[in-house]
Amino acid sequence: MNFVIGVFDLFAYTIPGALYVAFFGYLGTKLHILTAASIGGVPTVVLVVVIVVLSFLLGYLAYPLGDAMERIVPRRRQRNPAEEFLRRMPSAGDRAFVRENPHLLLGALQLHDKEVAGDVTRLRASGLMVRNCAPPLLFGAIAAIVEIFAGKHPFLAAGIAVLLMFASITLIAQGRKLGLWAGMKTLELCFWLPEIDEKLAAVREPAAPTGT
Repeated sequence: MNFVIGVFDLFAYTIPGALYVAFFGYLGTKLHILTAASIGGVPTVVLVVVIVVLSFLLGYLAYPLGDAMERIVPRRRQRNPAEEFLRRMPSAGDRAFVRENPHLLLGALQLHDKEVAGDVTRLRASGLMVRNCAPPLLFGAIAAIVEIFAGKHPFLAAGIAVLLMFASITLIAQGRKLGLWAGMKTLELCFWLPEIDEKLAAVREPAAPTGT
């Protein structure tokens, strides 16, 4: 049996999940649940497989945390991919595809050319990865704040807490930016997609009534 993780799964789930694994590993070490002796007895291959599977599962289960954090962190300004695209390409204002759902447009790109659509998928996956890495860094910042009062190096813990908090907020902003780029890339590619406006118009036309 082959266990294959795609690019989207790797970026959107597994990499953020690895940060959760690292955070829980840190807690386990601090609470003396995980020790070098207990980990050292596990075969390397088994340990790697367990870490990868746990990373994927934790990344998948914790996905709503990234979405919730994105909603909570204030935006400096609202940026819409369609509006940004039309600002750069005013001549596309009367095109039907500009007003369509970006996920539907991505499906059209995948049907037309999977390799070209892969560029959009990688951008979307990168944006989700960056966004979903923010919550575990925030948890790390909270753990560092606890270390200020409970640890032996309060100044070092304070510096790490500030860095992790700043990194967490920055990742949310960068995730939004990558999401914007993915939406604009979708529209830019659909601009050159043959007959896309005609196909969308045909789908939106109501079916002709049938006679009795």
